[in-house]
Amino acid sequence: MFVIPSLTKKLAVAPPLLMSLFAGVMAFLTYSCMYAFRKPFASATFAGEEWWGLDLKVWLILMQTLGYMASKFYGIKIISELKASDRARLTLSLIGVSWLGLLGFALLPAPWNILCFLINGFPLGLIWGLVFHYLEGRRFTEMMGSILAVSFVFSSGFVKTVGRYLLVDLGVDAYWMPFLTGAIFIPVLLASVFLLNHTPPPSSGDIILKTERKSMNRADRRTFFQQFRSGLIILVLVYMVLTAFRDIRDNFVVEIWKDLRITVPPELLTQTEIPITLILLLLMGMLVLVKNNFKALFIYHLIIIAGLLLALLATLALLNGWLSPIYWMVATGTGTYMAYIPFNCLLFDRLLASFKYAGNVGFLMYLIDSFGYLGSSGILIFKQFGNYESMSWLAFYSQGLILLMGLCVLLMAGSGIYFYRKLQAYHLLSERERLPGLLH
Repeated sequence: MFVIPSLTKKLAVAPPLLMSLFAGVMAFLTYSCMYAFRKPFASATFAGEEWWGLDLKVWLILMQTLGYMASKFYGIKIISELKASDRARLTLSLIGVSWLGLLGFALLPAPWNILCFLINGFPLGLIWGLVFHYLEGRRFTEMMGSILAVSFVFSSGFVKTVGRYLLVDLGVDAYWMPFLTGAIFIPVLLASVFLLNHTPPPSSGDIILKTERKSMNRADRRTFFQQFRSGLIILVLVYMVLTAFRDIRDNFVVEIWKDLRITVPPELLTQTEIPITLILLLLMGMLVLVKNNFKALFIYHLIIIAGLLLALLATLALLNGWLSPIYWMVATGTGTYMAYIPFNCLLFDRLLASFKYAGNVGFLMYLIDSFGYLGSSGILIFKQFGNYESMSWLAFYSQGLILLMGLCVLLMAGSGIYFYRKLQAYHLLSERERLPGLLH
């Protein structure tokens, strides 16, 4: 993709904080634009439309999630072996293919148009790894990563507001609305990817602080997994639950509001996400002040546990009449994303730095993300085909939070103990014995 060398040079010599703010904002805009091709359809209900006895919207979510999940498994190899020169071209190409999937959904008759959401979902699953590749392994990765991560809190609500506006105020057909929503965001997408591609590589100071980041081949990935197998399995289980319930809230937010007997004007879908965005941006961004990688790793564990407890306690408060529905939606959203966002590269960036592991975050992120969306697909199928189809989304969501968030608290406590012992053992090893062949 076309690059202006003088701009890259200016960014390379700019103050690190200023350069990081630039890269973080461009990453935020890029990923927010991606959501315009992924989530606007969720603002429609497709009421009364079924295929094989299942609501059309459920089919669309299932197809998109399956495509997204497949791309995460594919991304374990592709993102971990990614070269910097390919990032911008791949980002625009993949989003373009996804947009064609939305065009097919508008043009093709049912049930063939449902399959277009497989085409829509698969390429989008690789965008996160492409974007974060610009940001990892730097002094201000937490700040940039936080700006990027809150994009899927704010932008999800924002693109659904745009979609709702097209449906309600402009009378756009529900089948064409997702394609047209994506079209609105194309100019911003092109500009943000172009500018993001000027981000200079990590400096020597970044490498000293956070360890050099390198591509990982199959042998490297196998070695890393074997070294941290038990801890990674625990994190995968927690992330599967978080991904599933984040997706339920995200995809069925209109249905949940209706079950709460609250009307859903377009602006409500954004208003409830703004306080969540601001809280998480402040909370995650402050971890840039923590220079000690070991401490930051365990602070992330505490943030995740606090988020799980917030979602659990808020739901209990709603069911007992102690909390209003609007505050409950904000509280459960804040809690779920407090637990979810650290998994999206921030936790793993500190994990690699703690053990001075010269790999990359993309491998770890796509490893857990692949199983996360497997869990999301599994819970959706369980709800629709496991004798729970008649249960409202509000009841399914709230009862699931109560049942599984407490279990995840215990799992995260176990993860903290595991990595604490692992770090103790690591410090007892000699320099030669520490992770041979991958130590920077």
